[in-house]
Amino acid sequence: MQQEKIIINGLVLAGGKSSRMGRDKASIQWYGKEQQYYVADLLQSLCNEVFISHRKGQEAVTNNNYKILVDTYSGIGQYGAILSAFQFYPNAAWLVVACDLPLLDKKTLEYLLANRNPDTIATTFQSPYDGLPEPLITIWEPKSYEILLSYLSNGYTCPRKVLIKTNAAHILQPPDKDALMNVNTPEDFTKAEQLIYQKQQLHNGR
Repeated sequence: MQQEKIIINGLVLAGGKSSRMGRDKASIQWYGKEQQYYVADLLQSLCNEVFISHRKGQEAVTNNNYKILVDTYSGIGQYGAILSAFQFYPNAAWLVVACDLPLLDKKTLEYLLANRNPDTIATTFQSPYDGLPEPLITIWEPKSYEILLSYLSNGYTCPRKVLIKTNAAHILQPPDKDALMNVNTPEDFTKAEQLIYQKQQLHNGR
C-alpha cells in the first residue's frame, strides 16, 4: 500500500513585538504591501494552505484575505508559533518562514522544497552569517512535533537549538546568501533597502 503523501502547509511568523526595530516588522512595506502578506503570497503557490502566525491579542490587525493562526503558547515566541501550527495540523509538514526576510524570494523557497528530505526532522539552510542552521526558513516534518514538545518539557524554547542538538536535520547551502538576511534593527533596515535597490537595478539592466 502506497504511503499517503504528506502535505506541506506554510506558516509566516509575524507575531513578534519588534522591540529592536522600534516598529512592527510584519507591517513594513518593501514591495507595496505589508511584509507578512508579501511572504504569505510567496508561499501560496508552494503550499497546500498558508497561515500567518500572530500572538494573542494581535488577531484584529490583519487582512481578511489571509488565514491567521493564533499562537496558543504564550511567552516562547517562534517556538510556540511552530508548536501551535502542529497542534492545529499535526500530520502536515510546515514550511516556516519569518516575516523579517525582505530579500527572500520564490527561487530560494523552491530550492528548499526541491531538496527536502522528509526522512529527517527538518530541511533547512546553513546561515551564511554564523554557520548555524536557520530554523526560520525551514520545512519542519510531522515527526519533529514530538521532538519539539520533548525539548520544551526540558526547558528549551529555541528551535535552532533543537536542530543543533538533535543533529537530525537536512542542511543545505543557500543559493543566494542575501535571501537569508533578516532585519531586526534600523541599521539592518538601511542595509536591506540598499540591497533591494541594487538587485532591482540589476534586474532592470541598469
